[in-house]
Amino acid sequence: MNDRILLLNDNLDSPRTVETEHGTVVVFSQRAPGSTDLNEDSALVVPTDHGVVLAVADGAGGCAEGEVASRLAIETLGGQLEHPSDDVRFGVLDAFDEANKRVLSLGSGAATTLSVVHLAHGVHGPQLRSFHAGDSSVLVTGGRGRVKLNTIPHSPVGYAVEAGLLDPEEALHHRDLNLVSNMVGQADMRIEMGSALALATRDTVVIGTDGLFDNVHLWEIIQLARRGPLPDAAARLIELAHARMNSPDGPMPSKPDDLTFALFRPRKALTKAAGRSGVRRAHARVSEVLPARLSA
Repeated sequence: MNDRILLLNDNLDSPRTVETEHGTVVVFSQRAPGSTDLNEDSALVVPTDHGVVLAVADGAGGCAEGEVASRLAIETLGGQLEHPSDDVRFGVLDAFDEANKRVLSLGSGAATTLSVVHLAHGVHGPQLRSFHAGDSSVLVTGGRGRVKLNTIPHSPVGYAVEAGLLDPEEALHHRDLNLVSNMVGQADMRIEMGSALALATRDTVVIGTDGLFDNVHLWEIIQLARRGPLPDAAARLIELAHARMNSPDGPMPSKPDDLTFALFRPRKALTKAAGRSGVRRAHARVSEVLPARLSA
């Protein structure tokens, strides 16, 4: 199936599954439970001649037109991917720049996160490369739960966790969890691009907004995402995230928010030559933290 999916502030009742020649994708986007406001998240699934591109965007809730910003980011990326290129990286990077210009031109202070993964054939099998601005995350877990990639959120809390100054589980209760320091819609936006990561047969890719990653512990996401068919894994993640959002007085993290994510697993026949790889983290330093001024 080569049909693209663009979810522009959509409010899905259930996840959608897309079968591509490279693997299976399950995508979901829904506004916060009980909310009558527009979903400020958007998402994209685009099979290309060189693989599959997945993306999520989370409009900044503390600013005007957050839903417009996320929609512009995804529409811009989708438009760039309509033009064939031998290297998808250039199209993705151009999309970040163009989306940043379009959001800035709104003149309303709007902003959005944007996280993208490109899944393609490498020399030794399927591989992944990530791109992001903001705190929407990309996670790759092996079949036994080993973390192979976990991108660093562009936020004070995210950098503190990466530096070892804050426990990851405590971070989900931190008062500044909603602050984001680098987003599409800022004049000084920066794009973080990861190195190529080889994927193995049982690897699962998770890309999602903070509606998932701020309500479900990382180890829980890993355990739920890596097991069973992808549609079942997606259903388990949705159930737990919504249960947390609806339990503000409990001991577990609870942040009512729009929920958007996509899961991917490569086709088994394509992964036989995939090599082993260690944990990858985006190359960022604590000294690179920008003043926190937006919330997603």
